[in-house]
Amino acid sequence: MKYDRITRGTLDYCLYRYGRSKNLFRGPMPNFTQPHFVFLGSTETYGKFVPHPFTQLLQQALDMPCANLAALNAGVEMYLKDPSILLACADARASVIAVMGAHNLSNRFYLVHPRRNDRFIKPSKMLSTLYREVDFSDIHFTRHLLQTLAEADAVKFSIVVDELKSAWTYRMKSLLETIEGRTILLWMSNAPPSEPAEHPPRERTADLGPDPLFVDQQMIDEISPLVTQVIECIAKPEATAASSDGMILCEGDAGAAEKMPGPAFHQQVAHQLYEALSAMK
Repeated sequence: MKYDRITRGTLDYCLYRYGRSKNLFRGPMPNFTQPHFVFLGSTETYGKFVPHPFTQLLQQALDMPCANLAALNAGVEMYLKDPSILLACADARASVIAVMGAHNLSNRFYLVHPRRNDRFIKPSKMLSTLYREVDFSDIHFTRHLLQTLAEADAVKFSIVVDELKSAWTYRMKSLLETIEGRTILLWMSNAPPSEPAEHPPRERTADLGPDPLFVDQQMIDEISPLVTQVIECIAKPEATAASSDGMILCEGDAGAAEKMPGPAFHQQVAHQLYEALSAMK
């Protein structure tokens, strides 16, 4: 694995706030008074460790402000509860919504933090009853929670996954119906959306599956009529092999960086979005 070691510190994300939002977004802050595009999404869109994420590449190529309003570990929950972001979308020429995982949102089984959606707040009575054998007191993140549930009982876990899928579809519909103007739904992953599984009992495992977590083709098909266009960006083999090349990170971040799209994939995404956004200028 290759990465750039910067001894003076990590990458400067030029964080700023937009409007009355309590979230911090990656800058430099674009000029929102000019015609612009808005990008929503999670860690992949934010471009953690990537000096020039696809939003910046598109801003240069299109010669038009591109506002990266993604957030680390964001889920649909964050956007539905942030009216400032929805106002930014209403003023944009188009909004690009990258598909986010189904695990970082509140549902009938557990509650997540309204802004830091990867933070597990508490289980519902329904989950505590379903998993009487699980101690939730030392669980603070959604992935840790779901890994614990999957390992405890795979059959019960399938019930939880079905709830997450249902909640994600409902919330995504609400988000897309709320956003005014043209919208592009962006799928960023190493593989296309999978066909929905029937959740047969399986071996206990901590492997929850590929990102975006638990989102399948049926879910994408259900929300697709609510967007102007769907763009599927599957990482090419060369982008996957060079995932961390060109990243800026400390040595202790190497493990986390391996799981994130690198500069090569961001260049691929920018290339695939360019034509569609050019037509919407």
